[in-house]
Amino acid sequence: MAVKSSGILDLLKANNLFEEELVVKRNEFLKVAGTVDTNIYFIEEGSLRIYIAQEKEEQIIRFGYQNDLIVSLDSFLIEEPSDFYIQAIKKTVVKVISKKAFFDFINKEEDNLKLWNSILQNLVLQQMEREKDLLISSVNERYSRVLKRSPRLFQEIPHKYIANYLRMTPETLSRLKKS
Repeated sequence: MAVKSSGILDLLKANNLFEEELVVKRNEFLKVAGTVDTNIYFIEEGSLRIYIAQEKEEQIIRFGYQNDLIVSLDSFLIEEPSDFYIQAIKKTVVKVISKKAFFDFINKEEDNLKLWNSILQNLVLQQMEREKDLLISSVNERYSRVLKRSPRLFQEIPHKYIANYLRMTPETLSRLKKS
């Protein structure tokens, strides 16, 4: 899942939580299905997609780009393998925080715990919006909702990935953008 940092970065930097920096080349994987990943990643530059592969088809569920936190939330929380892939759309630089370092930090002070609750709340609300998008049968309405909610997405992410995310063909997306 991805969440906007809105001040989180400053707090994480001030507490020196970043343990390493990774450069993920275009199309390279940060995480593959069937693996456990308990890290949180802060995207310094570039963009990533989270997707699931089903019956030889990929279905994108989330994007992350500069100043987002991204995590394989299921694997992070329960420390079991996840079905999700996290792949770089273009060269991406991420800073890494381990689960242990993050939980040591959030358990240190009540304000830090409030930060974690805010992150989780944001992720739940994003997921609810995503589920609403998927239930809407009108491609026009789906497109409009996502454009209104995430206009930057259309500047950062190639259209073929956005079309997949919106559950439409690239041609349909192109027609919607022109109208």
